[in-house]
Amino acid sequence: MNVRQVVPRDAIPSVDDPEFGAEYFGDPDDEVIVVERAEQNARAYPVRVLNYHEIVNDEFGGEPIAVTWCPLCGSAVVYDREVDGLVLSFGVSGKLADDDLVMYDRETDSEWKQSLGEAIAGELAGETLAVRSSAVTTYERFREEHPDGAVLQRPGGESEASGPGDEPEPIDYDDAPYADYFESEGFGLGAHRGEGGREWDREDLDPKTVVLGVEAKGERSALGFPLPRVEESGGVAEAEIGGREIVVFATPEGIHAFENPGYEFEQAGDGGSEESADGRFRADGATWDGSTGESDDGRTLERVAARRLFAFAWQDDHGEGAFWSAEG
Repeated sequence: MNVRQVVPRDAIPSVDDPEFGAEYFGDPDDEVIVVERAEQNARAYPVRVLNYHEIVNDEFGGEPIAVTWCPLCGSAVVYDREVDGLVLSFGVSGKLADDDLVMYDRETDSEWKQSLGEAIAGELAGETLAVRSSAVTTYERFREEHPDGAVLQRPGGESEASGPGDEPEPIDYDDAPYADYFESEGFGLGAHRGEGGREWDREDLDPKTVVLGVEAKGERSALGFPLPRVEESGGVAEAEIGGREIVVFATPEGIHAFENPGYEFEQAGDGGSEESADGRFRADGATWDGSTGESDDGRTLERVAARRLFAFAWQDDHGEGAFWSAEG
């Protein structure tokens, strides 16, 4: 693992006192990280905002969570902030580990690799954060599904992501500081800075292919589901991970994983119908929404805690063979 200091600590400021509201200043097709829980209004954390802050220390449903985002890795992961009874508050260390955000906690000064949720240095080295279930979708879809949901408001201030240098500059949330990077073929810090990216020696996946990574609880068993492969398999992928049956759906808004009660899912419609375009699937006599796991007869699949990230970051953490394919 290659760890290096890139910018000063806290040059990218975490959000420690998040404020929420019903209105959003961005575009309907903006990506948001959604956290939901029964009997609690869902919350959306716009990537447009997270590009400048990368970490939101929040409390949701009475539980401390960290909503984390690494732009270079396209890595969206929500973690439980409590470790062995200690509630942690995270900041941006200014370091990268294999081009991934390194967080630090203010309680022990330990450093954590964001995509893994593992402490790589300090008093808590070797500890791991529990992943909380979340979804990456569009703001428009969030608002349709959660009319009473709240969205993170603009924290304001300054961030290193606002300018070309290493020092913070005033934030303009209407800018898109990583737009060129997301559209380019290269990956990693060098590609973002126009200095040349890292090497990628496989042809079956692009390095910035969107992957949904699922891990077994308490085990090292992990499988990443590349979005294009799931799309090519009729929008559905099924696998057993750590003894749990998992079904993954590709929808127009993204990729989502749920526990499978034992149903056999297939894409609704004939591949060109409105049902198929909407990301709906049939199983057990019902039609299911692949984004929410809800059926038209009132049932709901349990969403699986997962990480949404680029293929190169998943491979850095889990190796070349940790990707799902229809061939097994």
